[in-house]
Amino acid sequence: MSAADADPSQARPQRTTAEVRALLDAIPYCRFLGITVDDGPDGGIVSRMRFGPQIVGNAALPAIHGGAIGAFLETAAIVEVLRISPAGGALPKPVDLTIAYLRSGRTVDTFARTIVTKHGRRVVNVRVEAWQDDPARPIATAQGHFLVARDDA
Repeated sequence: MSAADADPSQARPQRTTAEVRALLDAIPYCRFLGITVDDGPDGGIVSRMRFGPQIVGNAALPAIHGGAIGAFLETAAIVEVLRISPAGGALPKPVDLTIAYLRSGRTVDTFARTIVTKHGRRVVNVRVEAWQDDPARPIATAQGHFLVARDDA
């Protein structure tokens, strides 16, 4: 049994940021929302949802649509789980995702970072924080669980 089998959260990332970018570019909904990723300061990735008129939910404020924020949080979680999971693994499937909307999303770019709190053999627990100008003032957070076990395992 290798070290990666014993503790998957300690495994070396199996996908690069460039590979994650290519995956996002191949998904029309991610392109529509303007979701991209960059290397983060802590060795992880930082997801970005570029502002565009297509994600405005309330033109009177104006504010980003809550559904766009929720989709961004879920996507940020999935790409981080994919990035740290062994290559060839199953696509993470959401078991549950709870979103806390903390303040209105203004009409600027939104950023997110995903913290993997537990990476088991079958399920990964994550927390995602989204912010706009200041990471210490999130506009939304998500807590979720994703199934990563292969169907034939």
